[in-house]
Parts: sequence; structure tokens; C-alpha cells
Amino acid sequence: MLRFGAPLATALFDVEGVERVYLGGDFITITKSEAIEWPHLKPHVLAAIMDHFTSGRPVLGDGAAPADETDEADIVYEGDAVGIVKELKEIIDARVRPAVARDGGDITFHSWDHEHGIVRLNMRGSCAGCPSSTLTLKQGIENMLRHYVPEVLSVEQVV
Repeated sequence: MLRFGAPLATALFDVEGVERVYLGGDFITITKSEAIEWPHLKPHVLAAIMDHFTSGRPVLGDGAAPADETDEADIVYEGDAVGIVKELKEIIDARVRPAVARDGGDITFHSWDHEHGIVRLNMRGSCAGCPSSTLTLKQGIENMLRHYVPEVLSVEQVV
């Protein structure tokens, strides 16, 4: 049975102990249940990945549209906010996303609350379940964005 419109994700969810799967552009992040240890799960996950790719099946099904990479809020920005949003997206894409991808996660721009100076971000993959993601978000990303864009007062995760 094809679930999620993604044959690779379906194969991985069929492995007992796999709880979440995030398919990035050039990586896969898997979250396991606490009941199983990585040394027991890893061979089954690697086998599922190898079987999938050696069979020639696609990562996404034919009828599946790729997920929206940004999950950006449907907001039309005006005035100064247009330039600020453009700058925020450039910083996130150039500096934040590559660093986070090395750890199996992804962070994308969601929205900018110009009135309150709040940047809202989507966190995926290992970032979504990582206990230190809040610390990274507040101390790392928030400080960086505040440095480059003085209008930023705070950064929040979209839940």
C-alpha cells in the first residue's frame, strides 16, 4: 500500500521502530521509537533504502506533488516589509539552512510580523524533534537575524 504519495517513506515506515521520516533534497532523517536501539534498527533501515533504490522506484509517487518546500504563510507584504522579508529569506537560505541540513534538519521562512518584529520559522526533520532546537532557534538563529536585520526582535517556531 502506498501511503503519503512517497514510496521511499512508505518503505521506511514499514520498518518496525520508525516513527518519523523526513525526505530532504539530499538526505533522509529518521526518528525512531524509544523502544528500539539504533544498532538494531539501522540494518533494517539501510536495507529498506537500498532495496528501494536498487528496484528503481521513485522517491515520490507519480501522482504526488512535492511538498511545499517553504510552507510559507499566505501574506502579501507591503512597503519596508517587502525588503525585510527578502533579506530574511536570503539569510535563512544562505546561512541557516545549509548548517541545519548537515544535522539532518531543515528550517524555512514562514512569516514576518512587522508590527512586533517577529520572524516565524518552520522546523523539519531532526530539528522538529530535537530537544536543543529551541536553544538553537533562540540563541543561534535569532541572534544572527537580529545582527543582520535590526528590525527583528524575536524568532519563533511555527507549531
